Order: sequence, then structure tokens, then C-alpha cells
Amino acid sequence: MAKAAKPPNIRDVAAQDVTPLLLDDTDMAILQELVDDARISQRQLAAKLGVSAPTVGERMTRLERNGVITRYTVDIDLAAIGYPQTVLLALESVARENVPYIMGKLSEIDEIENVSIVTGQWDLLVRLRTKDYTHFRSILMDKVWAIPGMTSMITMMTIAETPPKNFAKGILQAMANERRDAAKDVAN
Repeated sequence: MAKAAKPPNIRDVAAQDVTPLLLDDTDMAILQELVDDARISQRQLAAKLGVSAPTVGERMTRLERNGVITRYTVDIDLAAIGYPQTVLLALESVARENVPYIMGKLSEIDEIENVSIVTGQWDLLVRLRTKDYTHFRSILMDKVWAIPGMTSMITMMTIAETPPKNFAKGILQAMANERRDAAKDVAN
């Protein structure tokens, strides 16, 4: 007789702890250029940084292999293709052990951007994009409410958002500033 599959627990669906990779100045420069233009060639990148193309290639491979660079992608303005409405859902499950199941089922819904386990009164925070209120209502009633194990929910439709920013660029700049400040402290 086959054993019943063990239900997932929160650790199965949560992001794993990661030890940060130590980045030198060349790694930082490569990342800073890539967040501005992921389509830049290795040869162009090498010329900008004053290093050889093989050095850039080796560094990028190392950054990919260690999970720093996870993909090369394009940002799409979802409003420009007919999905202008952002909706946030805060969900509470009947029991904590239902959270991984609910999280997995929510992640299968195409319009859901991300699902996060959160602290506080609610168990999950969900961000989704819809065409309009009617589309949102359909997703909620036909897909979200069809998932068993939730006890309560609040919905929040955004009415305005800041323009998207290059978040990775800001983090890399903050890291560069920290490195510069630490080097000044050592020099003094």
C-alpha cells in the first residue's frame, strides 16, 4: 500500500535562508550596469568597466551559479496591456497548517503576482492585477473563494501608485555607499 503524501508545511513553500555572496567592486559594477540594461553585451560591458570580455563572462557565470543573477527579463507596463488595477488581499486561514496549501493554490492563479506569508492578524498578503472591478470580482468568486481553508479576507483596490522604480538599482547603490563609507572609516 502506498504511503499518503505528507502535506506541505510552511518551510516547504517559504523562501530559503541564503548566505550572501561576497561581491567585489567588479561584481558590483557588473550588477549595476545590468540592472540599467540587461541586454548589454558582455563585450560592451567589459569596455565600460575596463576589463576583458572573458572576465565579465566568468563573473556573470559565477553570479548566475550562486543565485545572485536569477534571470534576464523585461518590465512590462501591465496597464498598457489592459491590466491597470492592482488589488491586495489579506487572508486568514482556518488553521496555520492550511497556509502552504492555500499559498500553492493562490500561486496557480494567473492574475496573482505574488503571495507572501506575513506576521500579524493575517496569514497571507496577496497582490494581483486585474482588468477592472468586474474581472476582479470574477477572480475572487470563481478562483480565490474556491480554495478551501480560508476563514476571513479583506480586499484593497489601489487607487494610485508611484511609478515603478528600479528597486535593485537602489539596493546596489545603497551597498556601494556602505562600502565607500566603510573604506573611509578604515582610512581614518
